[in-house]
Amino acid sequence: MKRYQLGAHTKHDLKVHLVLIPKYRKKVLTGQVALCVGDLIRQIAMEHEITILSGKAASDHIHVLVAYKPHVDVSMIVQWLKGVSSRIFLQEFAHLRKQFWGRQLWARGYPAVSTGNLTDEMVQAYIEEQEGEPVHDDSRFVIDNSIKLPPPRR
Repeated sequence: MKRYQLGAHTKHDLKVHLVLIPKYRKKVLTGQVALCVGDLIRQIAMEHEITILSGKAASDHIHVLVAYKPHVDVSMIVQWLKGVSSRIFLQEFAHLRKQFWGRQLWARGYPAVSTGNLTDEMVQAYIEEQEGEPVHDDSRFVIDNSIKLPPPRR
């Protein structure tokens, strides 16, 4: 049976797979940095009530599967993980300051993939099984381009 996390007014099971990549895909996650990265990511996640389900660090990227609460945005999770870890790594490791002179360890973008186990077809089938009148797209909500709207105020 699936275990849902409980909030004051919610039941949720939100998970996302994140990949954090150093700028220019440099292979800097080795040696002492590689030993510290896992602990640091766990510590940051714990401070923000994010659960790390699994993770792995390669020399040029990190995979992390996290569970989070509904009020937290995925972009905020990435901001916390990348921002805090970048600041700490650049303070602690002088060789990283030389390679990443712009005070940014991580690349700008990030892949984020939700890990739901329902497909669109499963949700549509579930909705069709429910009681009530079906809602069909009968094109009642077509925009009439012949109507002239006033210009937006500025």
